[in-house]
Amino acid sequence: MDPGYSFHLLLSPLSSPRSQVSVDFSAAYDRIPHPDANLEHSINEIWNERIQKNPALYNGQKFRYGGYDLHYVDSSEQESSVCLRLGLTDYRTFVGTNLSPIWEKFLVPSEDDCIRCQHTSSPLGNGAIVETIDERILVLKRSKNVGEFPGYFVFPGGHSEPQEVGISSHQIASSLSESGLLNEKVSQEMFDGIVREVVEEIGAPARSLSVPLFMGVSRRDLNARPTAFFYIKCDLVSEAIHQLYAQAQDGYESTHLYAVSRDELKEMAERMPGCHRGGYALYELMVETAKSCS
Repeated sequence: MDPGYSFHLLLSPLSSPRSQVSVDFSAAYDRIPHPDANLEHSINEIWNERIQKNPALYNGQKFRYGGYDLHYVDSSEQESSVCLRLGLTDYRTFVGTNLSPIWEKFLVPSEDDCIRCQHTSSPLGNGAIVETIDERILVLKRSKNVGEFPGYFVFPGGHSEPQEVGISSHQIASSLSESGLLNEKVSQEMFDGIVREVVEEIGAPARSLSVPLFMGVSRRDLNARPTAFFYIKCDLVSEAIHQLYAQAQDGYESTHLYAVSRDELKEMAERMPGCHRGGYALYELMVETAKSCS
């Protein structure tokens, strides 16, 4: 299979509400520089080349995926909550490591995903399976303006943003309560961020969207790209969404919006980048689990 289509599920708690998702935000989960000085130097070289071609590029901060911890109730096998380990990275390092033509040289041979990707930027993207009140799933076709996978089918999404919670660098917390407050803000931004992306890319008002459920994390094999996926219900019919899409703030990132059935989605998922195919797999797991429990 084309590595751009292949994926792995790194975490699949299925359908966790906000109350069961926490964050450990720490410099301990930041990228570790590669011991090869030439590889490290290539990051700046690639970024400078990109800047010359597109001076509008902005080196914004991103949350870096550093793994997770599962917490159990009474030591049972049933997962009760998940804690995401997040560090800081930036777009320059993402372009120079994950998106580098020699990105595989930054990887470490290991079965442990966090060790394997310890030298890559690994910003945690986000994506949403949005289901309308008439049971249609919303899918976008990416425009030619985007840097990754132009023309492909994708779910709405992007990134949660450190700047939204006032983070520009790691600060030493003066107390455990201060550290806990910061972790709480970052955790909330994981959920606020995906709602913001859906509003901007589809045009649906935030009030029409349910509180997201966290489904898990998938990783596209090509470029080792991690993405957190959420499930969101929308109380509008798909026809209304089509009308709102015309005024979407991020309309330039996509050329068309589709509202499809579950069967149609299965076919479209075959033409999605790996991380979004992983999002579809997480959705299917959630649906099938719900059926078996009913």
